[in-house]
Amino acid sequence: MATNRSVGIFSSASLAVEYVDSLLPENPLQEPFKNAWLYMLDNYTKFQIATWGSLIVHEVIYFLFSLPGFLFQFIPYMRKYKIQKDKPETFEGQWKCLKKILFNHFFIQLPLICGTYYFTEYFSIPYDWERMPRWYFTLARCLGCAVIEDTWHYFLHRLLHHKRIYKYIHKIHHEFQAPFGIEAEYAHPLETLILGTGFFIGIVLLCDHVILLWAWVTLRLLETIDVHSGYDIPINPLNFIPFYTGARHHDFHHMNFIGNYASTFTWWDRLFGTDAQYHAYIEKTKKLGKKSE
Repeated sequence: MATNRSVGIFSSASLAVEYVDSLLPENPLQEPFKNAWLYMLDNYTKFQIATWGSLIVHEVIYFLFSLPGFLFQFIPYMRKYKIQKDKPETFEGQWKCLKKILFNHFFIQLPLICGTYYFTEYFSIPYDWERMPRWYFTLARCLGCAVIEDTWHYFLHRLLHHKRIYKYIHKIHHEFQAPFGIEAEYAHPLETLILGTGFFIGIVLLCDHVILLWAWVTLRLLETIDVHSGYDIPINPLNFIPFYTGARHHDFHHMNFIGNYASTFTWWDRLFGTDAQYHAYIEKTKKLGKKSE
């Protein structure tokens, strides 16, 4: 009975979303996107799309999203938004980070990406335009992937901070006490595999089209680069997402080394009290700010 009621609720919600979508003006990018997708299907094999297509999406999105934070260091006006103003970025640090990032991307992540084609074949994941889900269904599945990844990340990230193993794996990621965008995936190869597993769990459970792979990696990179940016921009639209961690939340983790273990949402840290030092720090900062006025 409860199952039937749940199915009815989801069906009604789906119909409501489809009705609202029908009232919206036609997306001007829909036709160009469709033509580009069909061109891709006509000119490239599934293996090329799943492997090299996924690699291109990852590299372009990663460095494109990292670019604004990189440019901010050269814009004096943006300095007021930098969270740790006493720890500016250095050329040496960024160059060291870039070399490690490229190694991880091509020697750790690329072999994993090569398995994407076999995953889609084994689970019969479609590529065709006709079975591509509507944008809101893809967005909903991305949200599901984010919740799953955030849960995995919280507990495994917290485990990597255990005193017996911290110095062997996770310490590399904390070489930069004041993070910057491109540093998001700066990590020990084992950490890339351990924490990266959370990314794939949602895909295995929820993937219904290859477009979800690219949509999810885009949103995940947007989030992780944002929280590592080192800048708290007031108009950042991601800050309007309920329970979103944000740059200030994760920046404190790098500054303090303890607490704020979640990647995307704040509920696990709040539930287990691992954000207590962060909130105490925020309160202390506010009091100091009032005294200086």
